[in-house]
Amino acid sequence: MTMELRHLRAFLAIAEEGTITRAAARLHTGQPALSRTLRQLEDHLGVRLVDRSTHHLELTAAGRRFRDKAAAALAAVDTALDPHSLTTLPLRLGHPWAALGDRTIPLLRRWDEEHPDVPLELRRIDDRTAGLTQGKVDVALLRGEVAVPGLVTQLLLEEERVAVVPADSDLADRGELTLADLAAWPIALNTVAGTTTLELWPAATRPTATVEVTNTDEWLTAIAVGRAVGISTSATPRLHTQPEIAYRPLTDAPPVPLLLAWYRGTPAHPAIPALVRLAREMVAEH
Repeated sequence: MTMELRHLRAFLAIAEEGTITRAAARLHTGQPALSRTLRQLEDHLGVRLVDRSTHHLELTAAGRRFRDKAAAALAAVDTALDPHSLTTLPLRLGHPWAALGDRTIPLLRRWDEEHPDVPLELRRIDDRTAGLTQGKVDVALLRGEVAVPGLVTQLLLEEERVAVVPADSDLADRGELTLADLAAWPIALNTVAGTTTLELWPAATRPTATVEVTNTDEWLTAIAVGRAVGISTSATPRLHTQPEIAYRPLTDAPPVPLLLAWYRGTPAHPAIPALVRLAREMVAEH
């Protein structure tokens, strides 16, 4: 049987919704029809993509690998069929949080001045690669180590880490903090796009409680209401300021590399080299 785009859309809806019922409602189709579409795709690929042993479906290892490929394929088709792409091809710059810190707005303004014919679209995508592996962006600003085959990375700078604490806590009264100061609190961990793990602490003083979140907004909220403290980089307070949150220098944690990343060997956007040059210039000027 010939595979069609509907097979990819069906699989991605199931992967994102976690149940056939919700995926069918999202696609405005019946559950039996959606189940048949999934089976056709699995038969074509010769692998099981979804584990149906529980009420909440889980992707198999093959399903997780195929999810990124399916998303990238659909993104490419959507871009090709976008009528605006025939006249102007925007450069999509992804980031999971904080972008380029306080250099973000100057970067966008300089780009508009120097490249008025190429729109630069800044997209926040809560994903470790900010949408690169799904084909949602052309280039991304990423923090920390990125071990994805085929990616080209350009180091822009290393950012100091900061402690992020409730503004009404005793920790906020101090001028600077250490990892040991935070260890008695639950640690807010962004499990999707964050760079903080419990491995930052020595084993003997490692925190025993965590609050896991899946995006920046949930992370900020957990800290603001006093459920946890967090660790981020010096770029975060410049873009995410809230009266309920205080940022303090963290004196004994290693810095975090900030990278520009894009895929090697794919039809790359022709404006990527210009963006790399401009980003490096903006960093050098500060």
